[in-house]
This record gives sequence, C-alpha cells and structure tokens, in this order.
Amino acid sequence: MCGILGFAARAGATFRPDLDAAVQRQRHRGPDDSGVWRDDWTALGFNRLSIIDLSAKGHQPMQSPDGRYVIVFNGEIYNFPELRAGLAAQGETFAGHSDTEVLLRVFAREGFERCLAQLRGMFALALWDRQTRTLALARDRLGVKPLVYADTGAGFAFASEIATLFQIKPDLSRAPDYAAMDHYLTFQYIPAPLSGFRAIRKLPPAHAMIVREGKVERVWRYWDIDHSARSSLSFAEACEALREKVLEATRIRLVSDVPLGAFLSGGVDSSITVAAMARLASEPVKTYAIGFEDERFNELPYAREVARHLGTEHHEMTVRPAAVDLLPQLIEHLGEPMADNSLMPTYYVSEFARKSVTVALTGDGGDEVFAGYRRFYHMRRAETLARWRLTPLWRGSRRLTLAVENLTHPGKPRRRFPASRADEMLALAGAERYQHLLAFYTDSEKRSLITPEFARATGGSATSDYLARALARGAGADAVNRWLYVDQSTYLPEDILFKVDIASMANSLECRSPFLDHQLIEFACSLPGSYKLTAAGRHKHILKEAFKDWLPAGFMQREKKGFAVPLASWIRNDFGPILRERLLAQKALAPWFRQDAVERMIEEHLSGRASHSNRLWSLLVLAQWVESFKVPL
Repeated sequence: MCGILGFAARAGATFRPDLDAAVQRQRHRGPDDSGVWRDDWTALGFNRLSIIDLSAKGHQPMQSPDGRYVIVFNGEIYNFPELRAGLAAQGETFAGHSDTEVLLRVFAREGFERCLAQLRGMFALALWDRQTRTLALARDRLGVKPLVYADTGAGFAFASEIATLFQIKPDLSRAPDYAAMDHYLTFQYIPAPLSGFRAIRKLPPAHAMIVREGKVERVWRYWDIDHSARSSLSFAEACEALREKVLEATRIRLVSDVPLGAFLSGGVDSSITVAAMARLASEPVKTYAIGFEDERFNELPYAREVARHLGTEHHEMTVRPAAVDLLPQLIEHLGEPMADNSLMPTYYVSEFARKSVTVALTGDGGDEVFAGYRRFYHMRRAETLARWRLTPLWRGSRRLTLAVENLTHPGKPRRRFPASRADEMLALAGAERYQHLLAFYTDSEKRSLITPEFARATGGSATSDYLARALARGAGADAVNRWLYVDQSTYLPEDILFKVDIASMANSLECRSPFLDHQLIEFACSLPGSYKLTAAGRHKHILKEAFKDWLPAGFMQREKKGFAVPLASWIRNDFGPILRERLLAQKALAPWFRQDAVERMIEEHLSGRASHSNRLWSLLVLAQWVESFKVPL
C-alpha cells in the first residue's frame, strides 16, 4: 500500500508542479521508497510501502517494456499470481515479482476497461498512455483506497490525500463546498464525489475516469452489485459456502513479504477474521488489541478470550489518549472534516501494531454486508408496518406503552411519543426515513443551529437525495438487502474505509479485510435478507451460525459494542476548555452557526444535563479543519 499523485497539463499551460515536494507530503503512506516520472505533458509521483517484492524491481512509477505506459498504483491485487500465470502462458516474461508489473502487463494486453474487470483487490491507480496522451484513473469496487483530484485551471491534479493537492498547486482555491458541509452535519462524513473544498473532488468507489489534455473527458461506474442474482442455497448450504468463501478471501490476503498480523477487537467480525487466519497459518497469528480505562468501552477481556481460544501471539495495551494533541494531526491527513470518533482508536491500534508488523487484517465490512446494525431492523419493521397499514396501530401501542411506563415509574423523567428516532421515523418514508434514523443532526436540528447565511449557501439540504440515489440502484433487492446496499454504497466507503485508510496509513501500516472481497460480497448479496437478519431481530445470523464452532462457546450471544471511545467524558474533561475557547471565545464557526445554539449545547453537555458528545465533536472537528487548512468562511 502506498501513495500516488500526479499532474496532467492542459495544452498551452506553462505551470509545472514541484512533484518532489508533493511526494514528501505523502511520505507517511510509503516511507520505503519514492519516485517521480515526467514527460512534456504529465508527471507522476509515488510513495512506496514495500509489501510484495521488496527489491528495486517493484519501484514506481513503472513503465511497460515498450515504454508506452507508465503506472502509479496504490493497493494490492490479490489475484495477481493467477493473472501472472495466464500472461506467462501467453509468452510474457517478468523482471520482478510485484503485482504492479503484472497489472501493467494486463493493461497493455487487455486494455483499461477489460483489465479492471479482472482485478480482485483494493486499489487506486493512474495509467499514462504516452501514445494517446491520455491519463486513465480508477478506484477499487468497494472504495478501500482513496483518490482525490482537482481541475486547477492549468491542468488536472490527483493524489491519495487532499493536502497533497495543495502541495501540487499551492494557489488551489480553499473555498468550502457548502453542499458538502450540509452532508457532513447529517452524516459526519462527506460523500463522494464531493469534498470539503469546492475545487476538489473524490472519485467514487467502482468508478474510472479518462483525462485528456488536462481535462476530465469521461467518468463511469465499472461495477455494481447484480440484485437480480438469487441464491437457491438452503441456510445450511449457505453457511458452508460462506465458510469456504471467507477462508479463500482470507487466504489470498495472507500473501506478504513482510510481517503480518491482525486487529482483534473482541467483536464478531475481527474474531472470525483471526479464526480464519489461524486455520490457514503455519504459526501463531500476531493479534493486536487496545482498550480504555473506562470499562464501558474496554473490550480487552473479550479479545483476550478469543486470543487464548485461537492460540494467537497476542499483544494488547490500554490507551490513555492525548486526543487533544492528536486531532490536528488527524485533520491534516483527512483533509476534510470527518467526525467518526472511532478514528482515534483505529489510529492507536495501527500505531501499536506497526511496531512489529507492516500488514494487518481487519474485520471491516462485516456489519455492512451481514446486517450488524440495529437500523436495519428498524427499517424492515417500519416498511412492514407501512405495507400492512399497521403504522397507526403501532404508534398507538407505543403511546400506551410509554403511558404505562410513566405510571409505573413515577420517579423517572416522563417520556412522550415519539420517544426515539425509531418512533419519529415512522412518519417518514424511504430515504428520508433512513436519513432520520442515522442523522447526527436531523433537518430540523440543523435549521435551529445554522445561520441564515449558511442556509442560503447550501441551497437547501440534499442529503436524502444522496441516499435515494443509492436506494434506487438497489431497487431489485429485498428489504434487508436493499438497505444493506445503501450502507455498502455510502457509509462503508465514505466513513469506515476512509477512516481506516487514514488512520493506518498515517502509521505506514497496510490494512486488509476479507469481508471487503467483492466476490464474497456478491455471494452475500445473493442470499435472502432473512439469512442475515431474522424475523426475531437477530443480526448477522448466518455469520454467527456459520462460525460459532470456531470461537469460544457463547461468544456469538454477546451484545455488540462497536469500536468506540469514551467521547462524552473526553468532551467534558479534555475538550471542555477547548470547546469554550474555539467555538465561543474565538467564534471559530460564527458565520455558520448560531452562537446561542452552540453555547447551549456546550453548557448542557458540560453540566451533565444532556449528552451532545457526537454533535460537539463534529463541530470541534470542523473548527480544526477550518484552522488547519485556512478555510475562508
């Protein structure tokens, strides 16, 4: 895994970037080697984290033997041995043993689009054709690896990280994208193709693009889930097939010429990943876990139990985070606001693991592929009630239940309907219902927070349209699979995978997840939704049943915790003074947010009258981004 960057000049433009300085800006992504290649029209740069073929023969940018093609490639092609064997059978010879060389040869023989269809892996890449003077770029199907770009006026710039684009073209506009800010307040992330900056865009997952003479000529989606595919396997047969596919997806991710281990949080997904590794490995798997002093967020005992059961070489540490000091560093790597607070523990476990391994397998994707979140249950229930016209009856029963609770528990605060997001969403439908369920700020809450000027700049919220587009593409699936597809298209790449890439690559660590194998996902999506979420509300049903014998007895019955941090106490203690200073005294976000609303949230949280930890964290992250990148408000 590495860092890539480059620039393709427009005809007649005289600007040429200092790519050597830009390469240094991304050095954390690949400290082992770097390179820059130039001709009269384009320049390509690369940072190498050596994983496969550690010799100089894996150096990038890499040219094809005839000199026509030049590639920079970030990621891993897991099926490169099969591709290499096929090429060798056609008479191809190779200088080294890297997947990059194989990738370049397939491109040269098959063409860009046919090559992409054959790749199994995670990647962001750029291929310069010196003969046609076109630059072709692509991003992997699930969006594991990032790719950002900008039309600079003088030409087309691209990189693995946003900050690098400002190194390539220092006068690139830093004006914020207000539509992106609106999405951020709702989701805590900014969805592709938007970025925090109006001048910068992100290539979406499973997309490719052609750039000619420094201008984007074409962007297209090259892969999607086929929702018409339906498996006829019984549940028992599907469990057996799932075990085989997880083992295979794990096996091809164990190929490495450097030390390899795994994150072990003690949750279902990482534990299954480690169990699969243990069955395939010839020596104990190295596992890494972190915990917190706050026992509510400490899963070290569960990770320890799994490690003992599987006989791993287990490493653990209790984190006493310097979160105040870490935030500016993380924002520099993110390049835009992203407020998933699990970024911090992901950073710490990556830093911890990197002391002894260069590659770590993870359980990322399990929740989004096998229905690990409670929201899938709420959405299915709401749709079932609406389909049978039972919503009014349900709402009435909820009112009655709350009234009985108020009578039988007179000492507790009175609760009225709607008492939760799950209650409120019943009045909505489709994408708006889903948005309301997962929003950090609902539309009404945003209206009470933002200034009139900010509201005008956004041009009206379009967050439900973003979800609706994904929902429309998944229209052929059943209810559970449809909402899983929405998560796989939105939350998974824009939050989870972005977070993992930034946190791991900041520590020069490569992360791989078997659950992100596109063939495994295609299989999972062909299974009935009821295999994943039962009528009784059991989440990840098939995953738990298929692998229950691989893990300690009773393990699958544990309640899901998630990879979270004690954010509420951090906000009250570590970040309390900073919140008051940044958001109130300095009025860092005053042009965007009403000061009285911000002050009320801060005081309610710090006094303990209410919990606004996630919302305040999102504002603090936003303020840090504005400061770090000198964003004009």
